[in-house]
Amino acid sequence: MTDPLALLTAALQDDPQAAVTLYKGLAPPQQAGAAALALSLGRPRVALAWAADPLVRAAAALRLGEACGALNDLRPLPGGPRVQVLRARAEHQLGQPTAPETAREARALARAAGDSAALVAAVILLAEQEYAQVPSPHAPLRTLAEGLKVAELSAQPADSHLLAVLACVQARLNPRKAQATAQKALDRSAPRSPARVLALQVLGQSTQAQAEAAQGELAPVWWQALQRSPALAQATSKGT
Repeated sequence: MTDPLALLTAALQDDPQAAVTLYKGLAPPQQAGAAALALSLGRPRVALAWAADPLVRAAAALRLGEACGALNDLRPLPGGPRVQVLRARAEHQLGQPTAPETAREARALARAAGDSAALVAAVILLAEQEYAQVPSPHAPLRTLAEGLKVAELSAQPADSHLLAVLACVQARLNPRKAQATAQKALDRSAPRSPARVLALQVLGQSTQAQAEAAQGELAPVWWQALQRSPALAQATSKGT
């Protein structure tokens, strides 16, 4: 007998409307994990409709650029590292001046808690902010190095989003190295994710990047802070 979650995964990949129908037939314990699955497969609107967990709801809303909605979901929660990094991303999307400080707080909380996922998410956001604000790429490179160290210490592959942001930063120093890093990010990225869109842009595949962004309902704010990257700017201009 075919696993219902396997059917749901296939539908989320290719036919979100069919996935909605399959979801209604799942048992409640299976439905509980379906929203996170949808988000991981680049279907944030579906994830937002299904999610009860405020962290999943906030993450899905941020993919869509709905930062105010994310903050509403996060408001009643205690400020742990994962909550704080999502708050920082929401403040960043809204252009709030508190966003860098909130991201630094999230990084400190993640370090103290030993939460590697939150730490990587925090350093990615901090690097994006630094790259947009500081002419030199060296500050974001130092920030991203902490995320790479996390992967090294845990003997895990580096996060695809971190690699994609790293490639954007590297493009100002060593375009050839940036291309290699972007290819690694692309190989590890989930469909319709910010990591995949950024990697494709650095690789000059702007048409594919735009298609992934549209299919994943990604708000442009996910790459706007990195527009100063020569590779990314060139790829974007080719697609217009």
